[in-house]
Amino acid sequence: MKKKKLICLCLSSLLAIGLITGCGSGTSDKSKDANTQTEANDGESGDKITLRMAWWGSQTRHDATNKVIEMYEEANPNVDIEAEFYDFDSYFTKLDTLVAANDTWDIFQMGGNFPKYENSIETLGGYIEEGIIDVSDTTDAFLKTTQNNNGDQMGISVGTNTYGIAYDPAMFEEAGVAEPTDNWTWDEWKEACLKISEKLGVYGSSKMDNFIAGVTQRVSQAEKDANFFNMEGTGLAWDDPEPLADYFAMIQELTEAGAYPDAGAIKEIKDIENDYLVTGDAAMTWVASNQINSIVNASGREIKVAPVPRIEKDGAYGMIVQSSQMLCVSKTSKYKEEAAKFINYFVNDIEANKVLNGERGVPIMTEVRETVKAQADDASKSIYDFVDKIGNFPVENSNVISPEPKTEIEDYDKLLIEKVQYGELTSEEAAKDLLEFAKGKF
Repeated sequence: MKKKKLICLCLSSLLAIGLITGCGSGTSDKSKDANTQTEANDGESGDKITLRMAWWGSQTRHDATNKVIEMYEEANPNVDIEAEFYDFDSYFTKLDTLVAANDTWDIFQMGGNFPKYENSIETLGGYIEEGIIDVSDTTDAFLKTTQNNNGDQMGISVGTNTYGIAYDPAMFEEAGVAEPTDNWTWDEWKEACLKISEKLGVYGSSKMDNFIAGVTQRVSQAEKDANFFNMEGTGLAWDDPEPLADYFAMIQELTEAGAYPDAGAIKEIKDIENDYLVTGDAAMTWVASNQINSIVNASGREIKVAPVPRIEKDGAYGMIVQSSQMLCVSKTSKYKEEAAKFINYFVNDIEANKVLNGERGVPIMTEVRETVKAQADDASKSIYDFVDKIGNFPVENSNVISPEPKTEIEDYDKLLIEKVQYGELTSEEAAKDLLEFAKGKF
């Protein structure tokens, strides 16, 4: 078997380049069904097909995905899959380059920002109708997580997740700080950061996802039925800067106290494996539930996960269980059907998913999910338990929507956070600036 083309480009080198404006048979034996592939897309048996596939993620993800690719190639000797993997930022830099060149990978991983790339994505409804992609073991609700506003199936979810705060209980105990509760507040989070930093000389928290925590989730916590974006994805549904300003001010206070990393320190974090919580330089960090296993393994010590704080203890949580990533087929692929067959294998094959081990999130296929959970170690089981916990929270006021052009708004929010941290803007100015910028992007 030929050696894989493994590309893992570091963020620092790519920043120098810059962004370019950018079926089963119905039986329960899914492994057997998914492996039955012997002909090329053009119908000529034995023709060699090369598919390009790319994703971002941790080393754990890279290793598992490449093993599954090898398994698929062994069962399908006429198919060769060239694999590329990147860190998150480098991945989208490369994707933007390929989109501009109209040369996107045949199979590629996407997240919630898929609307930006819709013109490059082949819809999968026809492959589902033909039984090439078998969705009989999942639900309409799971399928909807990777559909666009028109109901087109843009990809198949390879895992569901939610967000939380990963923390080191030993650090909390050493600093004399009570561990988080399921309904802790942002005020309690801030005080924990300050006290831990003062007592232990480390950051109270490593970097947060300031757009999700401070904008989309914050707004949906602030008022009943509130949302930053409207349901149609055509504009904003919010115009009050106050909750955004409160978050900006909190980050500024923590930064000035040395309890939260400034922009320079945050740029040193390349992936979850070298997060400040992992290295022992912070007591907490923002985490997607599918990252829990990686962060526990990388840290080599006990790590727990708490729900994201809310504004009021009895207030809305403002968060949902969603698709973490999905696999898509490129609209420019010469072998769309073959790419769809591999996606079917990836989400349905039991042996493949024993290797993948739910690292991208809780699987959407029932039989796969039950199998993977049964083999899970304690760290992996904690993912299922945490997602179940959040999934059972009241759903009212928890419809966090992030349509495009979210990426531009998120990037601008990041810039404003840095300006507030360095004292170039007040929190109130930054909040108003963000709202005006966001309105102008629709």
